[in-house]
Amino acid sequence: MHIRLEKFNHTKRQKRYYALRVTKTLFGDWCLEREWGPIGKTGQKERTYLPEFSEAQKEAERQKALKLEKGYAVIPVQMGLFTP
Repeated sequence: MHIRLEKFNHTKRQKRYYALRVTKTLFGDWCLEREWGPIGKTGQKERTYLPEFSEAQKEAERQKALKLEKGYAVIPVQMGLFTP
């Protein structure tokens, strides 16, 4: 699961992104990775480990809702082509 949100505020000269990823760890737990910062620059990362996928997904949706309230918009994530 991967969600990318972006926010543009031209009056404040803001171009920001917020990314959420839910992945499974080698130990069977689930990791919610949040990354945020200015578009085009290295941002900050934070990881939260949860025992169940449903908990990680619920937390990702909660974070998404908070960002949507602050003016962020969901951006479709593009997958690169896989080459053999």
